[in-house]
Amino acid sequence: MLNFHKIFASALGLGFIPKGSGTFGALLACALIAGIFGLVNDVFYYHSILILLTIVFTLVGRWSSAVMETHWGEDSSKIVIDEVAGMCLSICFIPFSWQNLLLAFILFRFFDIYKPFNIRSFEKYGNGWGVMLDDVMAGIWANGCLQIIIFFL
Repeated sequence: MLNFHKIFASALGLGFIPKGSGTFGALLACALIAGIFGLVNDVFYYHSILILLTIVFTLVGRWSSAVMETHWGEDSSKIVIDEVAGMCLSICFIPFSWQNLLLAFILFRFFDIYKPFNIRSFEKYGNGWGVMLDDVMAGIWANGCLQIIIFFL
């Protein structure tokens, strides 16, 4: 079971990349998002699958993060499933286009790295929740900003 948590928490091993592992985790999510849209090509099913995956990545990611923090330390850079979940959330209910995906990626990474507003406060939670929730909040902020950008453009 430990191998499952190691693979899941590191997003298929991307967490072991020495520099920029979080960016690679977010890029994995971008590839997954684009692949889902390419396969499904139906707006309702696309968003439904994206929401389901976000929930699964968040809940199973919390579990795997809690397990792996005992081996890798608190909020280890090897844990990047939180970036995958947050990136998926940043594009939920946004019409798919390459431009929107790129903007979501940029906004998500900004909020994930700099943690403005109340995002950093979510890191204090234990048992894997702190790892996941700050990226979920970064995804929510990125999504909100992207919704506003799309509305005004």
